This record gives sequence, C-alpha cells and structure tokens, in this order.
Amino acid sequence: MATCGEVLVKLLEGYGVDHVFGIPGVHTVELYRGLATSSIRHITPRHEQGAGFMADGYARTRGKPGVCFIITGPGMTNITTAMGQAYADSIPMLVISSVQVRDQLGGGRGKLHELPNQSALVGGVSAFSQTLMSADDLPQLLARAFAVFDGARPRPVHIEIPLDVLVEPADHLLSSRPVRSSRAGAAPQAIAQMAERLAQARRPLILAGGGALGAGAPLVELAEYLQAPVALTINAKGLLPSEHPLQIGSTQSLVETRALVAEADVVLAIGTELAETDYDVTFKGGFEIPGSLLRIDIDPDQTVRNYLPEVALVADAELAARALVDSFKAMQQPARESDWGSVRVQKMRESLAATWDPVMLSQTLLLTSILDELPNAILVGDSTQPVYTGNLTLDMNHPRRWFNASTGYGTLGYALPAAMGAWLGSAEQSEDRAPAVCLIGDGGMQFTMPELASAVEAQVPMIVLLWNNNGYEEIKKYMVNRSIEPVGVDIHTPDFIAVARALGAEAEHIGTVEQLRFALAQAVKRKGPTLIHVDQYEWQATVS
Repeated sequence: MATCGEVLVKLLEGYGVDHVFGIPGVHTVELYRGLATSSIRHITPRHEQGAGFMADGYARTRGKPGVCFIITGPGMTNITTAMGQAYADSIPMLVISSVQVRDQLGGGRGKLHELPNQSALVGGVSAFSQTLMSADDLPQLLARAFAVFDGARPRPVHIEIPLDVLVEPADHLLSSRPVRSSRAGAAPQAIAQMAERLAQARRPLILAGGGALGAGAPLVELAEYLQAPVALTINAKGLLPSEHPLQIGSTQSLVETRALVAEADVVLAIGTELAETDYDVTFKGGFEIPGSLLRIDIDPDQTVRNYLPEVALVADAELAARALVDSFKAMQQPARESDWGSVRVQKMRESLAATWDPVMLSQTLLLTSILDELPNAILVGDSTQPVYTGNLTLDMNHPRRWFNASTGYGTLGYALPAAMGAWLGSAEQSEDRAPAVCLIGDGGMQFTMPELASAVEAQVPMIVLLWNNNGYEEIKKYMVNRSIEPVGVDIHTPDFIAVARALGAEAEHIGTVEQLRFALAQAVKRKGPTLIHVDQYEWQATVS
C-alpha cells in the first residue's frame, strides 16, 4: 500500500516538480519514503533558511515553484525568513512540512518540535497555510496551491501534514491528475479605455515590474509603438535589452528619472507595486506621477495600492500587453512630441552617467567585467555595495538574470543559497545552464556560508564573488550620518579563503580586472563552487 507521503511525491512529479530542497528529520522521513525511486532530485542545505533561499532562486530562473520539505517546529521557524523574502517579491514556493498528529494539534503537551499553532505562525508569509487533515484531500490541496502559482499573484504556499496522515494508505489517489489554471485575460472594455488614453498621449511612459517578466516581447512592441520610455524595477531588469533606445533603467529614485516621469502625461504601470525599494531607495519620498496613471496587475488589491489609477485592469501582464498591442494595430500611428521617446531617454541617460562617482564606477566595472567574461551569467545579489550600485548603473539583456535581496524584505545571507538554486533552475541539462554568480558582502556571507558545503555536495559550479569591507559598512555610514556612535558594525572578519577551502570549495583572492576575468574563466570549468575574494579598498584603489 502506498502511503500519503509516497503518493505526495508521485503527485508532485505530475506537476513537473524536479527538485526538492530539505533536511530530513524524524518527522519528515515518511515524505522521503518514495523520493529515492522518483525522478525528483533532493538537495540538502545546511539550514532550512538555505532551503527556502534555494527554492526562491530556483523559482526565479525556472519560472515555476521551488519546493521544500521541512521539519515540524524549528524547521518551519527557520524557513520563515526565506518565505518572507519570497512573499515580498511574489515568488512561487511550495513548503510542505510535517506537524503533530491530529488529536494532539495545539495540545501543549511538550511533544518534540511542538508549536502552539504552526500554520498560524507562517500564515503571514504565505498565500495560504493549511493542514491536511485527511489523505483524501491531498489532490485538491495541491491543486489549490498550484492554482495560486499558475493563476494568481505567486507567493509561498504552506501545506502541513500531521504525522498520522503521512502514513495513511493512499493507493486510491495514485490515479489523480494535476489540475492547472490559466491566468486572467484582459477585459476588453478596460483595454479599450487604456488604448484610447495611450494613443492620445503626447508623452507616454511605461513603468514595468517583476510581475511583467513574461511580457517581454509585447512590452517591447508596446513601447516602440507608443515611443514610450520604459523604467524597469530591479526584478524586471532585462525586459528591454540594455541598449534599447527607450530603456530608462532602474533609476526611479534619482532626480533625473523622476523629472522624466513628471513630464509624462500618461503613465502605464504594469506588474509593479510602485513600492519604496524600487521607487524610493533613499527613503526620502518624492516619487510622483502627475500624469494619468493606468495600472495592470494580476492582484486586484495591488492595482490601487500606493498610487491610485484612473483605470485599473486585473489581468496577466503578457495577455494585457498583447491585447494593447493588438488594439493599436487598428489605430493610426499616434503623434508624439519631437523631443520625447528615445530623444528624451538619451538626454536622461547622459545626465545620469555624469553623476556616477568614482566608487560607483569602480563597482560597476566589477559587474561589467563579470558580464564581459560570462555574458549569459545570472547575477544573484545580497544586500551589499556592488549590488546597490548595480541596481542603478547596470542593465541586462535578458530577464531573470539579475535579482537580489536588497529589495522588498531585504534579508542578509540570501545570495549564496539563492545562487545555488538559480543554477539548478536555469536549464534541464547542466551543459546548457547559465553560470550563476553570487554577489555578497562579508557580513551577509557569515549568515549562510555553510551552504558552500551544500554546493560542493551537489556539484554546483556557482561562483561566489565576496566583496569584503570588514564589517557592516553601509549601516556604519548610516549611523554616522545620523550622529550615532557606531556600535556593532565593526565585526570580526574570518579568513574566508581558508573557511571556503575547509568546506570543500575552491577559493582565491583577486585584485585586478585581469585577475577577475581569469578566475571566472577557470571557475566555470569546475564541478563545484568557487569563492573569489575581493577586498573593497584594494579594488577601488587599483581600478580608479
């Protein structure tokens, strides 16, 4: 007889799951009973937070949910930070955990790993959290989870399975088939209203976010037809190629870009929250949209948050963008002001380029040197200075190649395990996979450095580019600027090269562009991870 735990694995296979991230424990072994004979590859992190970050990185590159098997109690409290990051960035993640037997839920009897209400604890970082009270309900509950991933705003989903349900006979469920949902199409009336406003605009502009990642082709068509400058959020980098004449970049927090937005008479916001970490990274306020605002989002609630639109459309970004493009085909080519479109974008970009200081230029050189050597690399960032700089100065040629933890939830330690997941999710066959480069600082590195051992074990040839300034320098500057005596920011810095080697990774120090490019070329030939150590002060002195 197949148990509920065994059937779960079979049903996950039916939904196309090919990787599971988790740490086996006495409460989850029944989830593993059918795993060894399945097509699903299991990856063992060194901490449940790492499992969540790996699933997050996997989902961002693969475009489908990352899946985790997590132990009752401490496993779930450990993964909630990763779920919080995924929740903030609308990343699909399926977290399946164990929980106490049904007649002891919330009993307070001091059972192993017991929490008063595990589901309630993680409810705030998930689209929903539900307890499977009978094996018979498993197909429906999985279908509900994938309905969120397929048809709604994608966010983590948590399913907890009581220990006694995990071992219930479930042979009769093996014939269950996956149920997939389609995303909402674009309402014709709203499309007509938006098309009319955009066609009449003299200075249209587009703000696109991570919710539009699937809409690249129609978004380019839309921008070119309208001759509309396009600003991309950090998670949307690459939707327009870096050199496209209408591509503004991700500089919505800067004076030059804000001036351009203020000049627009009609603004189309598609798949973006219009939130602080993309539109006000200095936390000073001041981002304004004086023109008519049109919003498209898969989440009804999000269409009216932060900035109220004149017209709101709840729809899939790709379907809506395509509908707008199709509606314009029957219209006469709109007239635009002669100094708008690519002319205005070029002027803005030249103005911005003149503002980059030597420190930003040296950090940008670090990033462009990576892309010169590895043009198809996926750059996965932590909260660290080169990432902050790259968010402003670097543009990508393809989507899903630049993402980081400096936006939204803003956790430290994200980049290392997320880069591992990004490589695993980048393609079916390893020879086709894009290189994954982790951009992380010495502070963030100390949060999750043991995951290097996971990458060694899984033979993931990720590259960890460690930017070392011997402490929490950004926080130190912030304290000084607010006349606070720095405390707790000058932390002990270990010998990262020695630690990385002890964990089984290759490791070396570089100080020049030539050394960096050679180290990258060697790293991608290896079967395991490589740590490349960069001293901030040495690098800036060398390349300035």
